[in-house]
Amino acid sequence: MTRPTISPLVLDGDQVKLRLLAERTESKTHVHVDWVRFTAILRNAPIARAEVLFPRTDSIWDEATRQADLVKTLRDIPDPDFSPSVQAYELALQACDALGDGFTVKSEILKGHDFYKSRWSIERNGCEVGWVGFLSSGDSPRQQAQAQTIHCNLYGSACTFANHGWNHRVADLIESYDAKLTRADLALDFFDGLPSGLDMEGIRADYMAGLMDSGGKRLKCNLVGDWCNGAERSFYIGSKEAGKQTNIYEKGDQLYGADANSPWVRIELRYGNKLRFLTVDMLRRPADFFAGASDWHASMVRHAEAVTPEPVKTASTLAVQTVRAEVARNIRWAMNTAAPTIAAAFRYLGDEFLQLCTNQKLPGRLQRFSPAELQKEFSKALSIVSPVEGQSPTFA
Repeated sequence: MTRPTISPLVLDGDQVKLRLLAERTESKTHVHVDWVRFTAILRNAPIARAEVLFPRTDSIWDEATRQADLVKTLRDIPDPDFSPSVQAYELALQACDALGDGFTVKSEILKGHDFYKSRWSIERNGCEVGWVGFLSSGDSPRQQAQAQTIHCNLYGSACTFANHGWNHRVADLIESYDAKLTRADLALDFFDGLPSGLDMEGIRADYMAGLMDSGGKRLKCNLVGDWCNGAERSFYIGSKEAGKQTNIYEKGDQLYGADANSPWVRIELRYGNKLRFLTVDMLRRPADFFAGASDWHASMVRHAEAVTPEPVKTASTLAVQTVRAEVARNIRWAMNTAAPTIAAAFRYLGDEFLQLCTNQKLPGRLQRFSPAELQKEFSKALSIVSPVEGQSPTFA
């Protein structure tokens, strides 16, 4: 299993929380689909559309560059590999359509993962959030069989930032090509901490009492993290080898750091296709399948649904506020931390100050937004930001 090198989720916990709350409001369910993988055999896979087989180069601006890169990439593909390559590209395009606004396919072929020779990268604001693999990296009988398939892997960062209803659209896509769902992660978040009377130590007590038993069996467990000091803890139940594993972990510590003391806990149920068949209805009705894992899982869903729903702003307002919050955070950091250095450089470098500031990459938190969004919010930032020494983040 291949995960992204740097998860965009780690960079912005507040944005993730807002997206998840918005999804709850739209979908009317508390269980979120957090990772999806599926495999299609080539004879059932999509046939490339005409604009892929015959890309235009008369578009304008960035699209023209992307199309020109695509033309070069396609022309360099060896003839035996051409058909699976363009079929995989088409599947990546359709996955982007299912995910919604802001998702694109990188116009160059990259090295593959998980024994696939090559991959098309699915990106959001320049960061990889998924991929479609094709061809095999070896000649063994097993890999020769794999070469007759293409595989789509959508990371949690794709699932979190996709448009409402993406899970239904991906389910339809899987069914349309008679593909096989090979992984589905179902997540239940308790942003304000676990239900009353239950904490991470209580989770371990529930396990020892047999409340998490499944099919009359006590599943294996594994404790990870600093349980002595109560930080960054994870409690694993089950195993990947059996195709069913639950991870109860302190999500707030993962996103914000242990010093923030965020109460956020996530229960993540990870289903794989080892020893079991995964139906695409898991994507359409994630709460039903989460509750079906055990009586304990069902009780957690009931606890979550009993919580008074937290009102969430509309998606368009939410997007604006997300950009504004990140820009304000960046300006505040500059004022409180870097201002003396910037002032000295401006005073003593003269014209060379511009050389210092030119051709610099955006900070990681801002790379996911468009220049237009940043221009608009930076012009307003100083009116809403004041330097506050020693300020720490809050987690409402």
